Amino acid sequence: MNAAAAAYIVAALLFVLSLAGLSKHETAKSGNAFGIAGMAIALAATIGLAAQSIEAAAVGLIVVAMAAGAAIGLWRARRVEMTGMPELIALLHSFVGLAAVLVGWNGYLSVEAQAGTQTEVPADLLGIHSAEVVIGVFIGAVTLTGSIVAFLKLSARIPSNPLMLPGRNWLNLGALVAFVALTVAFVVSPGLGLLVAVTVLALALGWHLVASIGGGDMPVVVSMLNSYSGWAAAASGFLLDNDLLIITGALVGSSGAYLSWIMCRAMNRSFLSVIAGGFGNEGSTATGTEDGVHTEITAEEVAELLRDAKSVVITPGYGMAVAHAQGPVAELTRKLAESGAEVRFGIHPVAGRLPGHMNVLLAEAKVPYDIVLEMDEINDDLAATSVVLVIGANDTVNPAALEDPGSPIAGMPVLQVWEAGHVVVFKRSMSTGYAGVQNPLFFRENTRMLFGDARERVEDILKAL
Repeated sequence: MNAAAAAYIVAALLFVLSLAGLSKHETAKSGNAFGIAGMAIALAATIGLAAQSIEAAAVGLIVVAMAAGAAIGLWRARRVEMTGMPELIALLHSFVGLAAVLVGWNGYLSVEAQAGTQTEVPADLLGIHSAEVVIGVFIGAVTLTGSIVAFLKLSARIPSNPLMLPGRNWLNLGALVAFVALTVAFVVSPGLGLLVAVTVLALALGWHLVASIGGGDMPVVVSMLNSYSGWAAAASGFLLDNDLLIITGALVGSSGAYLSWIMCRAMNRSFLSVIAGGFGNEGSTATGTEDGVHTEITAEEVAELLRDAKSVVITPGYGMAVAHAQGPVAELTRKLAESGAEVRFGIHPVAGRLPGHMNVLLAEAKVPYDIVLEMDEINDDLAATSVVLVIGANDTVNPAALEDPGSPIAGMPVLQVWEAGHVVVFKRSMSTGYAGVQNPLFFRENTRMLFGDARERVEDILKAL
């Protein structure tokens, strides 16, 4: 075994340890460190391997490209806000897709396009190589345009409502059938025209797939694109004969697929129903209660409720991230705990616009891990809770999901905050959430609306306490 192969094995083990560490709050930091170490070893081994077979000038270009990418990455990481993390991750997925497309095209130009000349691929394996080329290009192109559309939706550059083309599901199915036919044709007789057709088809399919998915499903889309990017990387690994890239891509692809399944289960939806789109249409409303009367409350009155509360549950959402309220919320948590109240957090699996978004925000604010609970762990305790503070959440605390069969989110598991003694909802206005669905919670007898910027309102409550 040479040094590069040994380094790849070590890097692969570190990536496995990274995934294991990232599965829990307490070990997430070490898991991240394992991943960084594994990638550093993989890059060093790859450069060392390349230096043995290419000219020094080419190695220099690789190092320059890595340095430029690292500089841009560090710059963006320092500047991006936590609210911008979902769209940044979606955009990063598009880079993986683009890389897979370029690798696939390079594979064609260096082998199939050189028909009749001496190539490194034996004639009896040429068909396998051609299949790897077209599959890698297809997955990469779907990931590329799908990730760009997700980025545009998450950053509000285009509307979040789904694109409702007539027969859109048949269009997607037809594109997949056309891909299979083009793949067979390319394997039998590789040609530039066929590869161009596959690339254009995949780019269009990726765009249409994500454009047809509504804003309410965006957390699932992010994890789905994460899976796609992993399979695109694995396809590139086969083309480049790089075992570590195959392993890494398979890890990312499978973990992203599993996360997508978790997100779908949390929303009581199937993966196919997400692909079919339709959830998150702007302007859709629940029936019957959208014209109710809400009751407002002041920060001072909320402080009075909290003084008498024996138990408090805080359910954050994307609005907390937008307001940068996690710091004051953490301070409020400490103050209430010091006064003798039991304070816990209830996190819905799809709170925010990225899986784990709220958990990262609370960890950043130094909220203890042991009081941050998942929806299934906290729901049974809400009926015995004195006060629930809903800070920037909307769709994840909507009773219409359980009570209104005609609601777009009917059947979706939600945090049943309305069962608590008092509910205080922090919102800027009475507008609907990201999925565009009205929330009857706002009009319940035990619900009070605290309007304004979440950070400012929490600070006002701290002053009143």
